Amino acid sequence: VGLTASRSLLNSILPPREWTEEGQLWIQYVSSTPATRLDVINLQEELDRRLQQRQARETGICPVREELYSQTFDELIRQVTINCAERGLLLLRVRDEIRMTMAAYQTLYESSVAFGMRKALQSEQGKSDMEARIVQLEAEKKEQERVIQDLKAKCEAIEKREGERRQLDEKKHAEEVAFLKRTNQQLKQQLESVLAPAAAAPAKK
Repeated sequence: VGLTASRSLLNSILPPREWTEEGQLWIQYVSSTPATRLDVINLQEELDRRLQQRQARETGICPVREELYSQTFDELIRQVTINCAERGLLLLRVRDEIRMTMAAYQTLYESSVAFGMRKALQSEQGKSDMEARIVQLEAEKKEQERVIQDLKAKCEAIEKREGERRQLDEKKHAEEVAFLKRTNQQLKQQLESVLAPAAAAPAKK
């Protein structure tokens, strides 16, 4: 009865592995054979060998190393459960708690990576928008500079035309003044020539 209970407990802790090969269903149950000291030493050597064979990383996040240590821990739970069911159940609780904690850390890590990626994309998008805005402002600046140059050219043309017109007006005014002076001088001379003979004639008695 004790052996049956131990086997049932082992099957509940470490469920049988099922797979199909050549159309036939295979079921592998966990061994209920107690482990010796030599088995533990062999387990350690096998763990080291598989770590090296599968090139597991020694530090950092490594799915391969996590998988191999998880399998090793399950084997230790199996060995302990055969000798003491209560101790095996306690180790099972510890294993499940560690897995939940690791899953929580994994979720937190993935969330932080996703958050960082979103921020990086937003920053890149903001950078692209800023670069596009700079290009737009530079184009507007060039357009304003062109407008300013056109206005300066128009102002210079207007000033030149006004200067030429002012010179023509001054010249015309000077010519009119000179004409009036000559006319006035001619009229004065004519008047003097008319008055001069009358002044020179003797008075009659």
